[in-house]
Amino acid sequence: MTTTSRSGRARPRSRLQAGGLVPALLDLLLPGGCAGCAAPGPGWCPACAACTGPPRWVSGRGGPPVLAAGRYGGPLRRALIAYKERGRRDLAPVLAGMLAAAIGTSMPPATWPGPSWTGARGRPPGWLVPAPSRAGAARERGGDHVRRLCEHLAAALARAGAEVAVAPGLALTGGVADSVGLDAAQRAANLAGRLRTVTSGLPPPGARVMLVDDVITTGATLRACRHSLEASDVVPVAALVLCDATAG
Repeated sequence: MTTTSRSGRARPRSRLQAGGLVPALLDLLLPGGCAGCAAPGPGWCPACAACTGPPRWVSGRGGPPVLAAGRYGGPLRRALIAYKERGRRDLAPVLAGMLAAAIGTSMPPATWPGPSWTGARGRPPGWLVPAPSRAGAARERGGDHVRRLCEHLAAALARAGAEVAVAPGLALTGGVADSVGLDAAQRAANLAGRLRTVTSGLPPPGARVMLVDDVITTGATLRACRHSLEASDVVPVAALVLCDATAG
């Protein structure tokens, strides 16, 4: 279909007018298949699930020990990008399930939450502290993707019998640049003096705390988060990430 200009010339509709808007809305409402391989069907297919992982412990490089659900590559990388950058919120429970499975298989319940570690049995609940996102990036993505991941992870752990709460106790001030392409020293300098604690969102001093982020590359973010929390007498016992992108 065309429209007519004042000169009488026919001109094609724009991409959004000519059928682009409806597909865009459908992509938003009905995400297109597996985020790992694009196969029709659910957002995460059994084949991609089978080739993701296993969980691995990564050196915190001065930060807390880090448990990663898998390496940053293949279907897991594509799923994370789809969730983080392309609005695939339907993947949040899937990715949170990977984190919960990593905890269940790689971390002793006595150390971090299992069914025996719940507030209902006289012990304090565990706390998940999300690594903060830049305010501008969070707006562009329709919310803080790591905090959303933590909320789904807390729900998954609750179904397993562990009492865990999300504590958004960290925030970035203005002036933080996108860290993509920065080396370890540049990432540390990028965060220096720009990470603050949010008193109203902090766990109580001495609480059992785990930091959560999407990827570990140089460890600079997790180190900065740990130092900020320790200044408020909150000491993370470990960090949990979806992807290990370290060079090792």
